[in-house]
Amino acid sequence: MHKKNERRPAPLQKRSQEQSQELASELAPSIPWLGFRRILLAVLVLSSSIAGCVSMYHVISNLGIGWQITMLVLFALTFTWIALAFWGAVFGFLVCLLRRDPLSLRRQVPLEPNGSLLVSRTALVMPIYAEPPIPTIAGLEATCRSLIEQAKTPDNHIETPLSEHFEVFILSDTQDAEKAKVEAAHVVALQQRLAGQLSVHYRRRENNLGRKAGNIAEFCCRWGRRYDYMVVLDADSLMSGATLLKLVHRMQRQPSVGLIQTVPIPVGQRTLFGLFTQFASALYSPMLAAGQSFWQGDAANYWGHNAIVRTRAFMASAGLPMLSGKPPLGGEILSHDFVEAALLKRSGWQVLLDTSATTAVSSHNPYASASHNSFEAMPSNMLDFAKRDRRWLQGNLQHLRLLTGAGFHTLSRLHFLFGAFAYLSSLVWLGLLVCTSLLVGYQAIDDTPEQILPQSLSVGLLFITLGMLLAPKFLGLLLAFIQCPHAFGGRIRLLTSAVLEILFAALIAPLMMACHSLFIINVLVGGSIEWQTQPRGERSLRWREVWQHAGWMTLCGLAWSGGVMLFSPTAFGWLTPAWLGLVAAVPIIKYSSSSTWGGVLSQRLGLLQTPSVSLSPPLLDEFNALMARDSSTLPPAEDGATLSLNALPCELSGDMPCQSLYQFNAQTVASPEPQAKEPN
Repeated sequence: MHKKNERRPAPLQKRSQEQSQELASELAPSIPWLGFRRILLAVLVLSSSIAGCVSMYHVISNLGIGWQITMLVLFALTFTWIALAFWGAVFGFLVCLLRRDPLSLRRQVPLEPNGSLLVSRTALVMPIYAEPPIPTIAGLEATCRSLIEQAKTPDNHIETPLSEHFEVFILSDTQDAEKAKVEAAHVVALQQRLAGQLSVHYRRRENNLGRKAGNIAEFCCRWGRRYDYMVVLDADSLMSGATLLKLVHRMQRQPSVGLIQTVPIPVGQRTLFGLFTQFASALYSPMLAAGQSFWQGDAANYWGHNAIVRTRAFMASAGLPMLSGKPPLGGEILSHDFVEAALLKRSGWQVLLDTSATTAVSSHNPYASASHNSFEAMPSNMLDFAKRDRRWLQGNLQHLRLLTGAGFHTLSRLHFLFGAFAYLSSLVWLGLLVCTSLLVGYQAIDDTPEQILPQSLSVGLLFITLGMLLAPKFLGLLLAFIQCPHAFGGRIRLLTSAVLEILFAALIAPLMMACHSLFIINVLVGGSIEWQTQPRGERSLRWREVWQHAGWMTLCGLAWSGGVMLFSPTAFGWLTPAWLGLVAAVPIIKYSSSSTWGGVLSQRLGLLQTPSVSLSPPLLDEFNALMARDSSTLPPAEDGATLSLNALPCELSGDMPCQSLYQFNAQTVASPEPQAKEPN
């Protein structure tokens, strides 16, 4: 039972005149030449796409008009998508190579956050739904302890207690009573361990109306007005105290900003699939995120966690309506984060992508590298990874209905389009492969002496396309090779690991294409999926389970490759990167889920190292220590009913009205006030 608590939040100390001047000196992010950056990107992408399409037209000029139109449309979509990723990576590479902030273009100078400048109240909000309690609570406790330790450093003297500036909310949507009892027992233990340092609150809803978005909305309506900001955490999120303080300081300095998204990097992986994905994310994500931030500017996206949100802006602007129609494309908005970012931007708030936590490793500053962290977990095998993608795919396809929404910024519409096309591109690629295979068969049956596809032109275009496709990986490798090879185990191990990752990515790309194509077809014929708790822990797959889910890929791969080989051994060779992964789908998925094989590469050979391993951030050390803690120190599950949770704070009710997606009057939206910090 929760005890009633009528204590109102203590008033914050008034800022001194010097602090006010300092905080007000930077009221808006500096993003010079943002319009020019976007125009430059558009020109480069469109120019590359047109050049590629012209080359493709010459390749297929001997075909009939129907084939020409089909092949050109499919190629144009694919090549434009590749060109966008290529030029974004080039921008990110140059920004990171020159050590510039992607927004301001100023020289990056790592600064230690100063806790004495805190003049606001922030809620750390973790919505959960039937999550495994031990890793969930351990991750949250590690984040809290990192914040506490950061506030104790000599340069972070805070006159008021840290608990006056930060509080923690665990927002449970767990519906199973027994699981909820165990969950509450772990929360009580956490409250006891952090007593007197940080207040931890636990609220469980009797129903999970609106899922995660509804969970957070209910928190906002009951307690949102108590806090200036909320940091949204997933059940597997880990954020360092330095990163949290930096985000809060930035929100205080820049009152026109409604949301700042960090770039969470996967950690804690031990399976072969997990290690490859973790390595790829650590190597490429900082550069790619810098490139995105460079041209997205103040219209970035929201990924649903590891982000700080201005509560007043969120409550006034981001209430989600229901989509007309039935699932899968109607009903509740599943991928709510994209839409919430678009609604904030529509209302005049800036949405930023902060890349400092991921680029700190290249600054040769041991403090910055080890303390500025934003981490997450991820599925440890391909089947669980594909299941997560299935949920995201359905939500992202819903966004296509919002392309014609009222008042949305152009970049918000692009986020909707790109999010959907990230999955639709698999169907486009499949279409290209099918058309190419049919043409090969037609040429063999027709037995014409003249080749339908000119070999020199088609081979040249193929190599250009592959070069642009792989360029982001090579640029990420080159950047790390120059700036921070030590963080990846040294140059030799870095180069070897990158080559292995590229080969592994090439093998699984056809598998993900097949999965996404099947998922899209399932959605288009009306199939829907329940949004359940995603698997987060390590799981080695059994042969039977793999065959049940991926056996059809192997059979299709054998049939396809055999047919191509029958008609054209030459085409069979050129298409090897596409059919090889499908034919070997079952063993690839099975063995990549093994932590034994992962240990061979990471422990015995020292490969696939990442900064999160080699630099040993205190945040991860704390989390690992908490995970290894003797479970006997936790309250037993059967005693959960007798444990008394801390009192919930006094409610300060507010409204979070649902926004219309197709009606919007910009004149009715008040612009964010240019003040250093808005009052509650």
